[in-house]
Amino acid sequence: MLKNIFISLRPRQWVKNLFLFAGIIFSQQLINLPLLFKVVLAFWVFCALTGAVYLINDLVDLEQDRAHPKKKERPLAAGNLRISEAMGGIVGLVSVGLWVAYGLGLTFFALCLLYLTLQVAYSFWLKQIVIIDVFCIAAGFLLRVVAGAAVISIVISPWLLICTTLLALFIGFSKRRHEIVILEGVASGQREVLKDYSADYLDQMIAVVSCATVLSYLFYTQAAETVGKFGTHRLIFTTPFIFYGIFRYLYLVHKKELGGSPEEMLLTDWPLLVDVVLWGLAVLAIIHWR
Repeated sequence: MLKNIFISLRPRQWVKNLFLFAGIIFSQQLINLPLLFKVVLAFWVFCALTGAVYLINDLVDLEQDRAHPKKKERPLAAGNLRISEAMGGIVGLVSVGLWVAYGLGLTFFALCLLYLTLQVAYSFWLKQIVIIDVFCIAAGFLLRVVAGAAVISIVISPWLLICTTLLALFIGFSKRRHEIVILEGVASGQREVLKDYSADYLDQMIAVVSCATVLSYLFYTQAAETVGKFGTHRLIFTTPFIFYGIFRYLYLVHKKELGGSPEEMLLTDWPLLVDVVLWGLAVLAIIHWR
């Protein structure tokens, strides 16, 4: 039972929770161990809450998952995990997660409640509303960044929040495109909202948000607030990694018909993983360069 619950928590998708570290990295406090410890705890809180949300989503989509070519292998859909066991896991994860969140501060606790409420609303209702469904995905990433900053009581740049939102929209629309392509003519039978999308329509939105993501990041690197905070214009030199990452992701979506699982792409596509690591190292080197 514990093994099947753990599988249902989708640990590979926990890489999304690394967005909580954006605040401490860009506030130049990464080597502040007390603050780093709080962010690490916040990371595990979100792992517990997102795991509970995945279990809720699997319960809601149980019948559709049983007819899906890949999702039918999930423990609940395959019959390896009972509904009562899944519900017990949800209660346990939410209880422990919110208990630890409360200990980390009221603001962080409120953001966790907001995230959980949004995700539950998404599972039951919002994922059936065209465009709003992807906005909810983007809001989940944005709340991670805000929560990561709130847990250590710092203010994060509005430009960084804009970049996060646009990147999340890019990933969300790419995910919808992958679902339409891989499920061919039966996409709406698996996810009702897909009947309101088409590959061409999604390609247009992906083009808009990918362009906006790069431009907003360029503006962020040269904004007076950013330059004044870090004392350098050198962040502009990290933009080639952003360009390559966007282009590589588009290549995987359009040529390899991937994109349904962004975290799996990051962990299995070496060029994309190396690009992200090099971008992270470049950012750390530049903002700590004196």
